[in-house]
Amino acid sequence: METLENILSTVDDFVWGPVMLALLMGTGIFLTFRTRFLGWRNLGYALKSGLGKEARTKSRGTGDISPFSALTTALAATIGTGNIVGVATAMVAGGPGALVWMWLSAFFGLTSKFSECMLAIKYREVNQSGEMSGGPMYTMKNGLKWKRFGAVMGWLFALFAVIASFGIGDLTQANSITESLNSTFGFPQWATGIVITLLALVIIVGGIKTISKVSQVVVPLMAVFYIIAGLLVIAINIQNIPAGVVEIVKSAFSLEAAGGAGLGIFVSSMMQAMRYGVARGVFSNEAGMGSAAITAAAATTDNHVHQGYINMTGTFWDTIVVCTITGLCIASSGVLGTPDVINGTLKGAGITIAAFETALGPVGGWLVTIGIALFAFSTILGWEYHGEKAFEYLLKTHKYNMIYRVFFSLIVYVGATTTLTIVWNFSDIANALMAIPNLICMLLLSGEIARDMRGFQTTIREKKKKKKEA
Repeated sequence: METLENILSTVDDFVWGPVMLALLMGTGIFLTFRTRFLGWRNLGYALKSGLGKEARTKSRGTGDISPFSALTTALAATIGTGNIVGVATAMVAGGPGALVWMWLSAFFGLTSKFSECMLAIKYREVNQSGEMSGGPMYTMKNGLKWKRFGAVMGWLFALFAVIASFGIGDLTQANSITESLNSTFGFPQWATGIVITLLALVIIVGGIKTISKVSQVVVPLMAVFYIIAGLLVIAINIQNIPAGVVEIVKSAFSLEAAGGAGLGIFVSSMMQAMRYGVARGVFSNEAGMGSAAITAAAATTDNHVHQGYINMTGTFWDTIVVCTITGLCIASSGVLGTPDVINGTLKGAGITIAAFETALGPVGGWLVTIGIALFAFSTILGWEYHGEKAFEYLLKTHKYNMIYRVFFSLIVYVGATTTLTIVWNFSDIANALMAIPNLICMLLLSGEIARDMRGFQTTIREKKKKKKEA
């Protein structure tokens, strides 16, 4: 067993190593330049479209859920423990400068998220029960010119997505909930496990429409709750913010050698910040992974580019807003320099809890714990839909979706009561392997992505013109 764990750990380190991170960032950079930065140039339009009244209705086009519901359900899967635990881990392992590289991964990841979601809507299908089925596997199957190649790529993506859904999206999230509630409030893990399993079962069995109804209420509430708490911590520690920001930037780009040991150490230090910042940024917002595109395909829309812009904002909210709040709370609190963090006795969630407690006392710890529980539970809901649609693709029928839903919900209890290192590593590998066919697909269709974006510019200009005239 120990040998298997070591093997999986080695493979995990490799697949999430420099090659994968370069492929993820490289694809985002290439797409951003090829689309002439239209994603960022139209970010204001995208944010207004996603938060507007029209996004909450199903009045335009076809689909299963409203554009806003599609966004919040996708956010349910991405705003998770990575926003709390992942940021802290990155800033300890890579230094405070890792936050800068998280921002950069989001900057270029914005176009990746737009591209995969836009393509998923463009090439989605309607299954036998009249529901939308889409995602990178359908894009590969229907959008690539080499049909056999596309079919193989789509099958591999779906397989890895199903594996990742049970690990990253289910077992590990449930474990995060029960461990955090047990350490902070003393709640027994088995009891918490029963509660979240029953809640998951009730919501998930209802399918995408029930999941989206819950997500469009829970996701905004939990995000606002965490952001307000984080801003309060930052406000209380406001005198430390300038020094914290300087340290973040210096740690990312400073030419000073760590410990005065020379340029080699500087390069190593900078690479550490880059590696952990990009890795945790991608893990948090999932830009380029293809998972969010599965939910985007369920949106009611009459234009795939328009909905692509709406779903693209998920990366902005996840990393630029929520991860930044966590990062600034940690940087302004001074906890990174404490002996407990330096000698490794304080890790992950404990670092973020300590940061909040510097300003709010024990209440800060409670707020972070509640945030972890809400974020992780919403991730379970979002990832169930991702896995279900991938499962449907593999079996080429929707008839067994209910079996998947029930089984997925029951597995929540296993994760809630057991720490499975092997499962974590295995699913983490599958999560990385999902990205490879998705990134290749986006690169092959990059010309189509850029062409569709440029074509939609006329529509955006006309809408802006009408608003000015009104």
